[in-house]
Amino acid sequence: MKFKKIEWRKHLLKFRFEAGTSRGTLVEKNTYYILLYSDGGIGKGECSPLVKLSIDDREDYEVYLTQFCEQLRDVREIEEIYQIPQIERFPSILMGFETAWLDAEKGCQHRIFDSNFYEGTPIPINGLIWMGSEQFMREQIQKKIGEGFRCVKMKIGVDFEMEYRILKELRSHFSADELEIRVDANGAFTFEEAMSYLEKLSKLQIHSIEQPLRAGSITKMYELCKNAPLPIALDEELIGVFSLQAKRELLQAIRPHFIVLKPSLIGGFRACHEWIEIARNLQIGWWVTSALESNIGLNAICQFVAQYPLSLPQGLGTGQLYHNNIQSPLVVENGSIRYNRNLAWSDLPEGSKQKIIPIS
Repeated sequence: MKFKKIEWRKHLLKFRFEAGTSRGTLVEKNTYYILLYSDGGIGKGECSPLVKLSIDDREDYEVYLTQFCEQLRDVREIEEIYQIPQIERFPSILMGFETAWLDAEKGCQHRIFDSNFYEGTPIPINGLIWMGSEQFMREQIQKKIGEGFRCVKMKIGVDFEMEYRILKELRSHFSADELEIRVDANGAFTFEEAMSYLEKLSKLQIHSIEQPLRAGSITKMYELCKNAPLPIALDEELIGVFSLQAKRELLQAIRPHFIVLKPSLIGGFRACHEWIEIARNLQIGWWVTSALESNIGLNAICQFVAQYPLSLPQGLGTGQLYHNNIQSPLVVENGSIRYNRNLAWSDLPEGSKQKIIPIS
């Protein structure tokens, strides 16, 4: 495919509230839009690294983004993107390039993958409960239940006794058949804490816990997965694992019950597909989660997920986090996300910073 020019724009997304995790509180985040100009329009993608979590969270990010965009000028097939030297170490850039390229190929209409999501079929999702005061967390839960969510995921790992108290009360009102509860520790626990906490959580019929131990604790994570009284999902553990062999060896070494896939953190959609195929062969479940992208990235993730038969709610409800998100046809209602083609996309913001790469 031949482009007239390539551009990236930096945009500061602002949260509607202080979003708390065991790694800290978020109030804003930077994202970068990729624009591929062709005769058919503009293919759009999003590069969305996460501070203190992405392997491409680095001060020279924009330098490499510009270099990769310059190399993209010579790419003619999407497969050549994955051959750009060092790009695998910038997973968010890979996802942005994939999305913009696929959008351009399909006519620049925000149709990234061929799936029924673009035609309006909804995807069940979990309602995300952020950390904060006990009152704030309870208010979030009430809001999600009122909005029709039948699966909620609660961030835990700062004050377990308070968090357990909230979960216990929630379960007292809704059985496991009425409400699926997931928790996400973001690697906050020691092995000893995890064994104790998981025993308590299992009494509440918690569906699963994401990343109870810090990433890299392979042996201890295996022991935990082997002996835990409730299912364990790997999340941060997948970051920085590039080759097919390394992915297979990791899952074989730990044998988790589930893996949680975040395209912006693990290398885009081809990498997600590789993880899914390996997990299937090992009889490991999976779901896909957005990683605080704006609606440009979220739309691409939804369309990717919808290509697969889905048996579990996905983690795709983060589009409502920002008060300055891109307006889009993405609608969250009754515990699902869907694409309403009667709604329009807004133009991308000019950006606080941008770089245009001309093509002669």
